[in-house]
Amino acid sequence: MLRAFVISLCLSALALPASAQSVNDFQWSGVVPAGRTIEIKGVNGSVRAELAMGTQVEVRASKRGRRSDPAGVTVQTVSEDGNVTICAMYPSEGQPVWRPRGRSSRDRRPNECRVGTNGHIGSHDNDVVVDFVVRVPAGVRFVGKTVNGGIDARGLKSDADVKTVNGRIDLSTTGVGSAETVNGSIDASVGASTWTGVLDFNTVNGSIVLRLPKNTSTNLRAEMLNGHFDSEFPVTVQSFSGRKRRVVGVIGSGGRDLELETVNGSIDLRFVTN
Repeated sequence: MLRAFVISLCLSALALPASAQSVNDFQWSGVVPAGRTIEIKGVNGSVRAELAMGTQVEVRASKRGRRSDPAGVTVQTVSEDGNVTICAMYPSEGQPVWRPRGRSSRDRRPNECRVGTNGHIGSHDNDVVVDFVVRVPAGVRFVGKTVNGGIDARGLKSDADVKTVNGRIDLSTTGVGSAETVNGSIDASVGASTWTGVLDFNTVNGSIVLRLPKNTSTNLRAEMLNGHFDSEFPVTVQSFSGRKRRVVGVIGSGGRDLELETVNGSIDLRFVTN
């Protein structure tokens, strides 16, 4: 009898983690057409993106919290014109929302998951962490955004734009990419040299290492306050100041803009290695 009770107790203990995992995990899969975007919006937590083997996008999210209840944070999916956005949604009812200077600080908008730059997501002092893992098919644009967490998006075969505030960024893609953080370094490899507009990589407290194809032609602006600038590409320097703290020049025949900026860190331009 005692032996049966012990076995029953052990089986119950083994079942608890699986039950907890099913409550706090999120999974989604679906087809996003080539040229459209899969976008992740988080607040507390990391974002990892990797190449999908098939044609479906797969997204997994796991939640954990210390003083806040993970069950109070949901993961929502919205779609628009073939683009899909998945957001970590924190409780916001009755909470004030910070607004830029000149706009009312009494705005109490609820959190809202919307595609692109629309919508609003804030944690309102909720400490639940939501970590995302995304499998991105070739040709599907990836956008990853978080606030407190790193972004690791490597081995992609599509355009990618990633942003965080407190975290390191690692990015590699055969397409065009851009990256922005505040407290963290950026290590990026971009396989396409035919971007339009401005290609930018920015941080404040961290270094930037950017790898580009050897045949890249671009107008370069690199700024750093406490750090050095180094380039494997021959740069025709048009102006520089403060021991290369600002470098303006041309790589190849120019024609498109590349902007790199940090305050406390160095900037290194290197060749993409296959």
